[in-house]
Amino acid sequence: MFDLDRWQEIFSSIRSNVLRTVLSGFTVALGLFIFIVLFGIGNGLNNSFSKAFMRDATNLIMVFAGKTTIPYAGLQSDRQISFNNDDFDAVVKQSGKKMEYGSPRYTTNLTVKYGKESGNYQINGVLGDEKFLENRTMIDGRYINQMDNERKQNVASIGRMVWRDLIRDGNPIGKSLQINGTMFKVVGVFEDPGGDWDERHISVPLSTLQQMKKSSDTISTIMLSYDQKLTPDQAVEYGKEIEKNIRKRHQISPDDQQGIFVNNNAVNTKDSFAFVFVITVVVGFIGLGTLLAGIIGISNIMVYIVKERTKEIGVRKAIGAKPAGIVALILQESIVITVISGLIGVGLGVLALNLIGNRLEEYFITEPSVGWGLIIAAFFCLVLSGTIAGFVPAYRASKIKPIEALRAE
Repeated sequence: MFDLDRWQEIFSSIRSNVLRTVLSGFTVALGLFIFIVLFGIGNGLNNSFSKAFMRDATNLIMVFAGKTTIPYAGLQSDRQISFNNDDFDAVVKQSGKKMEYGSPRYTTNLTVKYGKESGNYQINGVLGDEKFLENRTMIDGRYINQMDNERKQNVASIGRMVWRDLIRDGNPIGKSLQINGTMFKVVGVFEDPGGDWDERHISVPLSTLQQMKKSSDTISTIMLSYDQKLTPDQAVEYGKEIEKNIRKRHQISPDDQQGIFVNNNAVNTKDSFAFVFVITVVVGFIGLGTLLAGIIGISNIMVYIVKERTKEIGVRKAIGAKPAGIVALILQESIVITVISGLIGVGLGVLALNLIGNRLEEYFITEPSVGWGLIIAAFFCLVLSGTIAGFVPAYRASKIKPIEALRAE
């Protein structure tokens, strides 16, 4: 392997046979290039689907009240359904260990003032679990907690855009906002993956907002996340159980699609990721097919190369070269060409993905990339294939008698 003379022979052979070298290397480089680009695009599709479901908790279930359209249980249609705290408590009791996080939400739009600045913002009365349900991250301070609700505190966690719009400069923690004429102390600032719209929300204790609006225990939405240990089918069934019990509590017909609305991410992700799985399998199949084509190409080219060098092999044997030395020479040359070509293919593939970047977002491809583990595995797969492809014909040629090799055309 470290024989200097052999290395000189290899590089001399490569320089003397540029076309042969390019042909054998092109197949390797092209195979890896196409493999990396295809898998990168497949991962870009996966990223887009994942991003679409990461605005809120991926295991989120939301229940909204509506208006009935079908008479049921002696009650007329066109009833406006209204949830209250007891509905949320019933869901919690029913859920047991199936529920991960949960919070009722009472939503209203109110005028918010800070100094000379003012604006109309969505105010959400919630419990502390809303932070996890909305997938929010604290920039500064803390979120609404249980003690705030128990004491009906006038405190608020505000979105980043509220901070920028109203307070602007300086630390917002401890500042007082006037919400519908009532002063609220800012205890935290959050950012939300939903973007600017969700960052223009203000969260306050549910008990405080219900008291302000004099609406007793009314809530707008029931939010919860299911235990991630549940299978997709179990999560879908869990959502159906919640819907069935709420319909029963409010005497809503099972056939009334407008009485309540249940948005279960388990249903959405199950369908969407099944689609992504199919795309990934198709892309993977094409990518592996490309690698296989590369392997076959290398094999064919190596057979041609060895056949072309039959006379050379005969000369070497005639002057005393051993079969093992002939095989090692051809094999080493094959490995060198495959490794260099493979590195070129990897470099071009990674460069292509970097150049693509987010230019294909309109086609639902976000941040296409391939893990280095997969790239290295594909690289060694082709190198190994090139080695085997060079060894088999070289070994056969080394067994030919010198006189027969010299007569070869």
